[in-house]
Amino acid sequence: MIFKDLAIIIVAAKIFGILARKINVPQVVGEIIAGLIIGPSVLGIVQQTDFLSMMAEIGVLLLMFSAGLGTNLHDLIKTGPIAFCVALFGVLVPLVGGTVLYMAFYGFSPLGSPEFFKAVFIGVILTATSVSITVKALQEMGKLKTELGITIVSAAIIDDVLGIIVLTIVIGLGSGSQDAGIASIIIRSVLFFVFAFVAGLLIYRFFKAIDKKHEHSRRIPILGLSLCMFMSYAAERYFGVADITGAFVAGIILCSINDAPYIERKMDINSYMLFGPVFFAGIGLKTNVEGLSAAILLFSVCFVLVALITKIIGCGFIARITHHSGIDSLKIGVGMMTRGEVALIVSQKGLSVGLLDPVYFTPVILLIITSSVLTPILLKLLYSKSE
Repeated sequence: MIFKDLAIIIVAAKIFGILARKINVPQVVGEIIAGLIIGPSVLGIVQQTDFLSMMAEIGVLLLMFSAGLGTNLHDLIKTGPIAFCVALFGVLVPLVGGTVLYMAFYGFSPLGSPEFFKAVFIGVILTATSVSITVKALQEMGKLKTELGITIVSAAIIDDVLGIIVLTIVIGLGSGSQDAGIASIIIRSVLFFVFAFVAGLLIYRFFKAIDKKHEHSRRIPILGLSLCMFMSYAAERYFGVADITGAFVAGIILCSINDAPYIERKMDINSYMLFGPVFFAGIGLKTNVEGLSAAILLFSVCFVLVALITKIIGCGFIARITHHSGIDSLKIGVGMMTRGEVALIVSQKGLSVGLLDPVYFTPVILLIITSSVLTPILLKLLYSKSE
Protein backbone atom coordinates (compact mmCIF):
# COMPACT_ATOMS: atom_id res chain seq x y z
CA MET A 1 0.00 0.00 0.00
CA ILE A 2 2.79 2.41 0.94
CA PHE A 3 4.76 1.76 -2.23
CA LYS A 4 1.65 2.07 -4.41
CA ASP A 5 0.87 5.47 -2.87
CA LEU A 6 4.47 6.65 -3.35
CA ALA A 7 4.46 5.53 -7.00
CA ILE A 8 1.22 7.40 -7.72
CA ILE A 9 2.37 10.54 -5.88
CA ILE A 10 5.76 10.71 -7.64
CA VAL A 11 4.33 10.22 -11.14
CA ALA A 12 1.34 12.52 -10.65
CA ALA A 13 3.44 15.27 -9.02
CA LYS A 14 6.00 15.25 -11.83
CA ILE A 15 3.40 15.23 -14.63
CA PHE A 16 1.49 18.17 -13.16
CA GLY A 17 4.73 19.92 -12.21
CA ILE A 18 5.91 19.79 -15.82
CA LEU A 19 2.53 21.02 -17.08
CA ALA A 20 2.67 23.94 -14.63
CA ARG A 21 6.17 24.87 -15.78
CA LYS A 22 4.99 24.81 -19.42
CA ILE A 23 2.51 27.59 -18.67
CA ASN A 24 5.05 29.62 -16.64
CA VAL A 25 3.58 28.75 -13.24
CA PRO A 26 5.87 27.51 -10.40
CA GLN A 27 6.29 23.74 -10.55
CA VAL A 28 5.25 23.37 -6.90
CA VAL A 29 1.77 24.59 -7.80
CA GLY A 30 1.40 21.67 -10.21
CA GLU A 31 2.58 19.24 -7.54
CA ILE A 32 0.03 20.60 -5.08
CA ILE A 33 -2.76 20.30 -7.66
CA ALA A 34 -1.64 16.70 -8.31
CA GLY A 35 -2.10 15.92 -4.61
CA LEU A 36 -5.50 17.59 -4.69
CA ILE A 37 -6.63 15.45 -7.65
CA ILE A 38 -5.36 12.08 -6.42
CA GLY A 39 -6.46 12.79 -2.85
CA PRO A 40 -9.81 12.43 -1.07
CA SER A 41 -11.20 15.68 -2.49
CA VAL A 42 -11.36 14.38 -6.10
CA LEU A 43 -10.29 10.82 -7.08
CA GLY A 44 -9.57 9.42 -3.62
CA ILE A 45 -6.91 6.95 -4.83
CA VAL A 46 -4.35 8.09 -2.23
CA GLN A 47 -5.07 8.76 1.45
CA GLN A 48 -2.94 10.76 3.86
CA THR A 49 -1.08 8.42 6.27
CA ASP A 50 1.37 8.81 9.15
CA PHE A 51 4.12 7.47 6.90
CA LEU A 52 3.47 10.10 4.22
CA SER A 53 3.33 12.78 6.92
CA MET A 54 6.79 11.77 8.17
CA MET A 55 8.13 11.77 4.61
CA ALA A 56 6.69 15.22 4.11
CA GLU A 57 8.35 16.41 7.33
CA ILE A 58 11.75 15.29 5.99
CA GLY A 59 10.93 17.11 2.75
CA VAL A 60 10.31 20.34 4.68
CA LEU A 61 13.64 20.05 6.49
CA LEU A 62 15.52 19.46 3.23
CA LEU A 63 13.85 22.47 1.61
CA MET A 64 14.76 24.75 4.51
CA PHE A 65 18.31 23.35 4.66
CA SER A 66 18.72 24.12 0.94
CA ALA A 67 17.32 27.62 1.48
CA GLY A 68 19.97 28.24 4.14
CA LEU A 69 22.73 26.82 1.92
CA GLY A 70 21.69 29.17 -0.89
CA THR A 71 22.01 32.27 1.30
CA ASN A 72 24.81 34.67 0.31
CA LEU A 73 26.12 36.17 3.57
CA HIS A 74 28.40 38.58 1.69
CA ASP A 75 25.47 40.17 -0.17
CA LEU A 76 23.44 40.08 3.01
CA ILE A 77 26.06 42.16 4.85
CA LYS A 78 26.92 44.42 1.90
CA THR A 79 23.45 45.87 1.41
CA GLY A 80 23.43 47.00 5.03
CA PRO A 81 20.66 48.66 7.01
CA ILE A 82 18.44 49.63 4.05
CA ALA A 83 17.75 46.02 3.07
CA PHE A 84 17.17 45.17 6.74
CA CYS A 85 14.64 47.98 7.16
CA VAL A 86 12.87 47.00 3.94
CA ALA A 87 12.68 43.40 5.16
CA LEU A 88 11.58 44.39 8.67
CA PHE A 89 8.59 46.37 7.44
CA GLY A 90 8.01 43.72 4.78
CA VAL A 91 7.38 41.35 7.68
CA LEU A 92 5.57 43.65 10.14
CA VAL A 93 3.00 45.18 7.78
CA PRO A 94 1.80 41.84 6.27
CA LEU A 95 1.81 40.30 9.77
CA VAL A 96 -0.56 42.98 11.04
CA GLY A 97 -2.58 42.97 7.81
CA GLY A 98 -3.16 39.21 7.88
CA THR A 99 -4.10 39.25 11.56
CA VAL A 100 -6.62 42.06 11.10
CA LEU A 101 -8.06 40.36 8.00
CA TYR A 102 -8.79 37.12 9.88
CA MET A 103 -10.32 39.02 12.79
CA ALA A 104 -12.45 41.10 10.43
CA PHE A 105 -13.97 37.87 9.06
CA TYR A 106 -14.20 35.82 12.26
CA GLY A 107 -14.33 38.35 15.08
CA PHE A 108 -11.78 40.04 17.31
CA SER A 109 -10.63 37.56 19.94
CA PRO A 110 -9.09 38.28 23.36
CA LEU A 111 -5.31 38.61 23.45
CA GLY A 112 -3.73 35.21 24.10
CA SER A 113 -6.79 33.12 23.18
CA PRO A 114 -6.54 30.21 20.69
CA GLU A 115 -8.51 32.19 18.07
CA PHE A 116 -6.17 35.15 18.53
CA PHE A 117 -3.16 32.98 17.69
CA LYS A 118 -4.97 31.54 14.67
CA ALA A 119 -5.46 35.10 13.45
CA VAL A 120 -1.80 35.94 14.05
CA PHE A 121 -0.75 32.81 12.20
CA ILE A 122 -2.59 33.99 9.07
CA GLY A 123 -0.38 37.07 9.32
CA VAL A 124 2.72 34.89 9.75
CA ILE A 125 1.95 33.13 6.45
CA LEU A 126 1.94 36.51 4.69
CA THR A 127 5.42 37.45 5.97
CA ALA A 128 7.18 34.98 3.66
CA THR A 129 8.82 36.20 0.44
CA SER A 130 9.87 33.93 -2.43
CA VAL A 131 12.39 35.84 -4.49
CA SER A 132 13.07 33.18 -7.16
CA ILE A 133 10.41 34.53 -9.57
CA THR A 134 11.69 38.08 -9.07
CA VAL A 135 15.30 36.99 -9.65
CA LYS A 136 14.32 35.33 -12.93
CA ALA A 137 12.47 38.46 -14.11
CA LEU A 138 15.38 40.75 -13.16
CA GLN A 139 17.87 38.45 -14.90
CA GLU A 140 15.87 38.57 -18.13
CA MET A 141 15.89 42.38 -18.01
CA GLY A 142 19.60 42.57 -17.06
CA LYS A 143 18.78 44.33 -13.78
CA LEU A 144 19.77 41.69 -11.22
CA LYS A 145 23.27 43.07 -10.51
CA THR A 146 22.09 46.67 -10.13
CA GLU A 147 21.89 48.31 -6.68
CA LEU A 148 18.12 47.96 -6.78
CA GLY A 149 18.30 44.28 -7.73
CA ILE A 150 20.78 43.46 -4.96
CA THR A 151 18.62 45.36 -2.45
CA ILE A 152 15.55 43.31 -3.39
CA VAL A 153 17.38 39.96 -3.20
CA SER A 154 19.10 40.81 0.10
CA ALA A 155 15.88 42.11 1.64
CA ALA A 156 14.14 38.88 0.63
CA ILE A 157 16.84 36.81 2.37
CA ILE A 158 16.59 38.90 5.56
CA ASP A 159 12.79 38.72 5.24
CA ASP A 160 12.94 34.91 5.41
CA VAL A 161 15.20 35.01 8.50
CA LEU A 162 12.86 37.44 10.30
CA GLY A 163 9.85 35.39 9.21
CA ILE A 164 11.37 32.23 10.70
CA ILE A 165 11.96 34.05 14.00
CA VAL A 166 8.34 35.29 14.05
CA LEU A 167 7.13 31.78 13.20
CA THR A 168 9.15 30.31 16.06
CA ILE A 169 7.69 32.74 18.60
CA VAL A 170 4.08 32.40 17.40
CA ILE A 171 4.22 28.58 17.36
CA GLY A 172 5.76 28.59 20.83
CA LEU A 173 3.00 30.82 22.15
CA GLY A 174 0.09 29.41 20.21
CA SER A 175 0.60 25.63 20.30
CA GLY A 176 -0.05 25.13 23.98
CA SER A 177 3.16 26.63 25.35
CA GLN A 178 1.72 30.08 26.00
CA ASP A 179 1.39 29.38 29.72
CA ALA A 180 5.14 29.81 29.97
CA GLY A 181 4.73 33.38 28.77
CA ILE A 182 6.13 35.33 25.87
CA ALA A 183 9.31 36.18 27.82
CA SER A 184 10.14 32.48 28.16
CA ILE A 185 9.56 31.86 24.45
CA ILE A 186 11.74 34.80 23.46
CA ILE A 187 14.49 33.77 25.90
CA ARG A 188 14.54 30.22 24.55
CA SER A 189 14.60 31.53 20.98
CA VAL A 190 17.51 33.86 21.81
CA LEU A 191 19.35 31.03 23.56
CA PHE A 192 18.92 28.85 20.50
CA PHE A 193 20.44 31.48 18.21
CA VAL A 194 23.29 32.02 20.69
CA PHE A 195 23.87 28.26 20.71
CA ALA A 196 23.67 28.18 16.90
CA PHE A 197 26.20 31.03 16.60
CA VAL A 198 28.76 29.49 18.99
CA ALA A 199 28.32 25.92 17.75
CA GLY A 200 28.13 27.22 14.18
CA LEU A 201 31.60 28.76 14.36
CA LEU A 202 33.10 25.45 15.50
CA ILE A 203 31.09 23.42 12.99
CA TYR A 204 32.00 25.81 10.17
CA ARG A 205 35.72 25.43 10.92
CA PHE A 206 35.36 21.65 11.05
CA PHE A 207 33.56 21.53 7.70
CA LYS A 208 36.02 23.99 6.17
CA ALA A 209 38.91 21.70 7.14
CA ILE A 210 37.11 18.60 5.83
CA ASP A 211 36.20 20.46 2.65
CA LYS A 212 39.81 21.48 2.06
CA LYS A 213 41.08 17.94 2.52
CA HIS A 214 38.25 16.07 0.76
CA GLU A 215 36.79 18.53 -1.74
CA HIS A 216 33.71 17.26 -3.61
CA SER A 217 33.68 13.98 -1.73
CA ARG A 218 30.37 12.38 -0.81
CA ARG A 219 31.16 12.48 2.90
CA ILE A 220 30.61 16.26 2.90
CA PRO A 221 26.90 16.25 1.92
CA ILE A 222 26.37 13.22 4.17
CA LEU A 223 27.81 15.12 7.15
CA GLY A 224 25.81 18.18 6.08
CA LEU A 225 22.57 16.20 6.08
CA SER A 226 23.46 14.84 9.52
CA LEU A 227 24.01 18.42 10.75
CA CYS A 228 20.61 19.41 9.34
CA MET A 229 18.86 16.64 11.24
CA PHE A 230 20.79 17.30 14.46
CA MET A 231 20.07 21.05 14.43
CA SER A 232 16.39 20.34 13.73
CA TYR A 233 16.27 17.94 16.69
CA ALA A 234 18.18 20.25 19.03
CA ALA A 235 16.01 23.25 18.11
CA GLU A 236 12.75 21.46 18.88
CA ARG A 237 13.86 19.20 21.75
CA TYR A 238 16.01 21.53 23.86
CA PHE A 239 14.88 25.05 22.93
CA GLY A 240 11.23 24.61 21.94
CA VAL A 241 12.01 26.18 18.55
CA ALA A 242 10.47 24.93 15.29
CA ASP A 243 12.52 22.14 13.71
CA ILE A 244 12.53 23.95 10.34
CA THR A 245 14.37 26.81 12.06
CA GLY A 246 17.15 24.40 13.01
CA ALA A 247 17.34 23.10 9.43
CA PHE A 248 17.55 26.65 8.05
CA VAL A 249 20.28 27.59 10.52
CA ALA A 250 22.25 24.46 9.58
CA GLY A 251 22.21 25.68 5.99
CA ILE A 252 23.35 29.16 7.07
CA ILE A 253 26.29 27.61 8.98
CA LEU A 254 27.51 25.83 5.84
CA CYS A 255 26.57 28.42 3.19
CA SER A 256 30.07 29.97 3.12
CA ILE A 257 32.18 26.83 2.67
CA ASN A 258 33.47 26.13 -0.86
CA ASP A 259 31.34 23.02 -1.31
CA ALA A 260 28.05 24.65 -0.24
CA PRO A 261 26.70 24.53 -3.83
CA TYR A 262 27.80 20.88 -4.06
CA ILE A 263 25.91 20.02 -0.84
CA GLU A 264 22.88 21.94 -2.11
CA ARG A 265 22.88 19.98 -5.39
CA LYS A 266 23.00 16.68 -3.51
CA MET A 267 20.13 17.77 -1.24
CA ASP A 268 18.13 18.86 -4.27
CA ILE A 269 18.46 15.37 -5.77
CA ASN A 270 16.78 13.82 -2.72
CA SER A 271 14.21 16.60 -2.60
CA TYR A 272 13.46 16.53 -6.34
CA MET A 273 13.22 12.75 -6.62
CA LEU A 274 11.17 11.86 -3.55
CA PHE A 275 10.75 14.08 -0.52
CA GLY A 276 9.76 17.26 -2.36
CA PRO A 277 6.91 15.67 -4.37
CA VAL A 278 5.63 13.91 -1.25
CA PHE A 279 5.63 17.20 0.68
CA PHE A 280 3.91 19.34 -1.96
CA ALA A 281 1.48 16.64 -3.06
CA GLY A 282 0.79 16.05 0.64
CA ILE A 283 -0.48 19.61 0.91
CA GLY A 284 -2.96 18.82 -1.84
CA LEU A 285 -3.94 15.62 -0.04
CA LYS A 286 -4.67 17.60 3.14
CA THR A 287 -6.48 20.48 1.44
CA ASN A 288 -10.16 20.26 2.27
CA VAL A 289 -11.96 21.38 -0.90
CA GLU A 290 -15.26 20.02 0.40
CA GLY A 291 -15.13 22.59 3.19
CA LEU A 292 -15.06 25.48 0.73
CA SER A 293 -17.91 27.93 1.01
CA ALA A 294 -18.78 31.36 -0.35
CA ALA A 295 -17.26 32.86 2.82
CA ILE A 296 -13.97 31.02 2.33
CA LEU A 297 -13.82 32.04 -1.33
CA LEU A 298 -14.38 35.67 -0.34
CA PHE A 299 -11.72 35.31 2.34
CA SER A 300 -9.35 33.86 -0.28
CA VAL A 301 -9.77 36.89 -2.56
CA CYS A 302 -9.24 39.32 0.34
CA PHE A 303 -6.28 37.23 1.55
CA VAL A 304 -4.53 37.58 -1.83
CA LEU A 305 -5.23 41.32 -2.03
CA VAL A 306 -3.99 41.98 1.50
CA ALA A 307 -0.88 39.84 0.89
CA LEU A 308 0.11 41.77 -2.24
CA ILE A 309 -0.78 45.26 -1.01
CA THR A 310 0.88 44.96 2.43
CA LYS A 311 4.19 43.87 0.89
CA ILE A 312 4.15 46.78 -1.54
CA ILE A 313 3.24 49.25 1.22
CA GLY A 314 5.63 47.86 3.85
CA CYS A 315 8.69 47.52 1.59
CA GLY A 316 7.94 50.43 -0.72
CA PHE A 317 7.36 52.92 2.10
CA ILE A 318 10.74 52.23 3.71
CA ALA A 319 12.46 52.36 0.32
CA ARG A 320 10.86 55.77 -0.28
CA ILE A 321 12.01 57.29 3.01
CA THR A 322 15.54 55.96 2.40
CA HIS A 323 15.81 58.29 -0.60
CA HIS A 324 14.73 55.94 -3.38
CA SER A 325 12.55 57.50 -6.07
CA GLY A 326 8.83 56.74 -6.16
CA ILE A 327 9.14 54.37 -9.12
CA ASP A 328 12.15 52.57 -7.59
CA SER A 329 10.30 52.19 -4.28
CA LEU A 330 7.40 50.63 -6.17
CA LYS A 331 9.81 48.24 -7.93
CA ILE A 332 11.16 47.10 -4.54
CA GLY A 333 7.64 46.61 -3.17
CA VAL A 334 6.49 44.64 -6.23
CA GLY A 335 9.70 42.59 -6.25
CA MET A 336 9.05 41.51 -2.66
CA MET A 337 5.43 40.44 -3.07
CA THR A 338 5.98 36.93 -4.51
CA ARG A 339 5.19 33.95 -2.28
CA GLY A 340 6.30 30.35 -2.75
CA GLU A 341 7.68 27.35 -0.88
CA VAL A 342 8.26 29.16 2.42
CA ALA A 343 4.58 30.16 2.65
CA LEU A 344 3.65 26.50 2.09
CA ILE A 345 6.14 25.31 4.69
CA VAL A 346 4.82 27.81 7.23
CA SER A 347 1.24 26.71 6.45
CA GLN A 348 2.17 23.05 6.85
CA LYS A 349 3.76 23.80 10.21
CA GLY A 350 0.65 25.66 11.34
CA LEU A 351 -1.51 22.69 10.39
CA SER A 352 0.71 20.28 12.34
CA VAL A 353 0.48 22.33 15.56
CA GLY A 354 -3.23 23.11 15.25
CA LEU A 355 -2.97 26.80 14.34
CA LEU A 356 -4.34 26.43 10.80
CA ASP A 357 -7.32 24.56 9.38
CA PRO A 358 -6.81 22.59 6.12
CA VAL A 359 -9.36 24.73 4.28
CA TYR A 360 -6.97 27.71 4.45
CA PHE A 361 -4.46 26.01 2.17
CA THR A 362 -6.71 27.13 -0.70
CA PRO A 363 -6.05 30.87 -0.15
CA VAL A 364 -2.30 30.15 0.18
CA ILE A 365 -2.18 28.25 -3.12
CA LEU A 366 -4.20 30.99 -4.83
CA LEU A 367 -1.76 33.59 -3.46
CA ILE A 368 1.27 31.71 -4.81
CA ILE A 369 -0.25 31.43 -8.30
CA THR A 370 -1.41 35.06 -8.40
CA SER A 371 1.82 36.59 -7.09
CA SER A 372 3.98 34.38 -9.34
CA VAL A 373 2.09 35.51 -12.44
CA LEU A 374 1.69 39.21 -11.55
CA THR A 375 5.18 40.00 -10.26
CA PRO A 376 7.17 39.54 -13.52
CA ILE A 377 4.49 41.41 -15.50
CA LEU A 378 4.41 44.38 -13.12
CA LEU A 379 8.20 44.56 -12.85
CA LYS A 380 8.56 44.70 -16.63
CA LEU A 381 5.92 47.43 -16.84
CA LEU A 382 7.63 49.48 -14.10
CA TYR A 383 11.08 49.18 -15.69
CA SER A 384 9.68 50.06 -19.11
CA LYS A 385 7.98 53.14 -17.69
CA SER A 386 11.11 54.33 -15.84
CA GLU A 387 13.26 53.93 -18.95
